[in-house]
Amino acid sequence: MSDQWFSANLRNTGFSEHWPLTTALEMQIFHKLEDVPAGFGPSLVSVGNFDGVHRAHAHVLGEIVRRARAGGAKAVAVTFQPHPARILRPDSGLKLLTPVPEKLRLLEATGIDAVLMLPFGRDLSLMTPRQFAERILKKKLHAREVHEGYNFRFGHKAAGDVNLLAQLGQEMGFEVRVYSEEKLRGEPVSSSHIRKLISEGRVSRARHLLARPFSILGAPGRGRGLGSKYTVPTINLARYEELVPKDGVYITWTRVGTERFDSVTNVGNRPTFGADSFAIETHLLNFHPIELTPESEVEICFLDRVRDEIKFPSVEALREQIARDVKKARRYFHLLGLR
Repeated sequence: MSDQWFSANLRNTGFSEHWPLTTALEMQIFHKLEDVPAGFGPSLVSVGNFDGVHRAHAHVLGEIVRRARAGGAKAVAVTFQPHPARILRPDSGLKLLTPVPEKLRLLEATGIDAVLMLPFGRDLSLMTPRQFAERILKKKLHAREVHEGYNFRFGHKAAGDVNLLAQLGQEMGFEVRVYSEEKLRGEPVSSSHIRKLISEGRVSRARHLLARPFSILGAPGRGRGLGSKYTVPTINLARYEELVPKDGVYITWTRVGTERFDSVTNVGNRPTFGADSFAIETHLLNFHPIELTPESEVEICFLDRVRDEIKFPSVEALREQIARDVKKARRYFHLLGLR
């Protein structure tokens, strides 16, 4: 495994702990409308992309779960695959906060009963607001309530808004509950704003809006001597296609399987070594030998930003900076442990 970024011999604290994994809740997943069984419902529904499953999403979904439990109904999230922007605006270059598998895990953790993941293509994009409400909400899900944010749009060319949805609900027998914009310390809790923060490297602020650290989930890079006991405390993540923070150095947590390590992670091109290929390289501070294979699951959670990526005049200058970065990270984790 490459140790280009963290090549200094750094002190090992010997600390490790188990990562808290989500308990299986047996959430149903319907990958198309036809998968929903006849007679499904009644249901309380929220429709959206749910990218990031941030604190505003969690508030809405938590409310439909609470009300569904009290009323003997199903709590259902309706979402789309792929994200509609990738079809309607293919040049937008949209990078997601949460790839589909992670989004499903986060949705399951809210306690909802089912996710309907509608394939977004020509047929769905041409569906009018009335057709969407009648075919999906009324006839298929037997919606009793539909919960949406104030800026919700639906149907062909986003012609429908919450006012039209409420009118259709009166006609078709479901109630519409509208949620105002949620802000935290003056910032909107929205997927687009959180993506902006992360692209600027402001992962600490994004963490508050998400109500958890922003993370990326993948596998270790291949060709690193995997398949035996892993004894070098540096992991290169395999190619990752979705959103990553701005190039720089970050204080992170890294999970390998069920074990979590304090870590420092470099995101960027490693200019000191003349490299021109993007890499995500993380150094485990409280490292001990672990099993690492190409199938190992690696998750990096970004807690705070340390600095920009810099081209140093020598490897020795880089080592000295790494020691300062690690000192900052250890101080951060020490203070975190005192809370």
